[in-house]
Amino acid sequence: MPKEKVKVMIVDDSAVVRQVLGEVLLSDPDIQVIATAPDPIIAAEKLRTEVPDVITLDVEMPRMDGITFLRKLMSQHPIPVVMCSSLTEEGALTTLKALEYGAVDIIQKPRMGAAHFIEDARVRICDAVKAAARARVQRISSGTTAHLPSRLQPPPKKLTADVMMPAPTPGARAMARTTERVVLIGASTGGTEALRDVLVSLPSDAPGTVIVQHMPEKFTAAFAERLNGLCAVEVKEAERNDSVVRGRVLIAPGNKHTLLQRSGARYYVDVKDGPLVSRHRPSV
Repeated sequence: MPKEKVKVMIVDDSAVVRQVLGEVLLSDPDIQVIATAPDPIIAAEKLRTEVPDVITLDVEMPRMDGITFLRKLMSQHPIPVVMCSSLTEEGALTTLKALEYGAVDIIQKPRMGAAHFIEDARVRICDAVKAAARARVQRISSGTTAHLPSRLQPPPKKLTADVMMPAPTPGARAMARTTERVVLIGASTGGTEALRDVLVSLPSDAPGTVIVQHMPEKFTAAFAERLNGLCAVEVKEAERNDSVVRGRVLIAPGNKHTLLQRSGARYYVDVKDGPLVSRHRPSV
């Protein structure tokens, strides 16, 4: 029996984006684009006759924005949704809210005329859509968000990583921390909210943690900022030479590889460019 294709609906007010994104998705033999719509109102009408396995959804559209449509969709007829957003810091913050309302992933909106980007992002876009088709989405009551911890309390005031690191004494570099544990976490489609559930439960002195979450650049900084406001640990986007210490979580930046390094008793990260590894950058 032939493998059933993943049926996709593209919702975006740009005809060019709908065309380019459609061509990218159709380049994968396991994906079928069954419908496109220039706004959520028309998308809702088309959903009455044919229901896709996945919807790719723009954020800013006429008549109804993507976030509002997502909330209505998840409260009435849950379907896996992949947000398609522009590469701006403001857009990243808005799109991250969609994850709270039930979206399973974020992809970067195609850049017109950037053939190298289309080829580089093709694997990421198709993989995100196919993974989303396997996601188990749940109905979310209107006005609520997905997976919010019921006992989330404002985190205590945080100390900087410098405070967590004892100053070296002259002539003696203690090696007592050479066996310090470091936690490494890798996540892909649907992992963002699962990561939040894990990180908000960590105490302020949790082992140093480095996370790779497959997500476009710019979004990782906004994701880290969002988590930092929820967690007792410090959460930040990783930068070159950042120390991995207790009470700190480093999020690998999008479109960069992050390597864990060690020098004596100190663990730190190196952030660098490089080719896709196992179809991703950053790669787990």
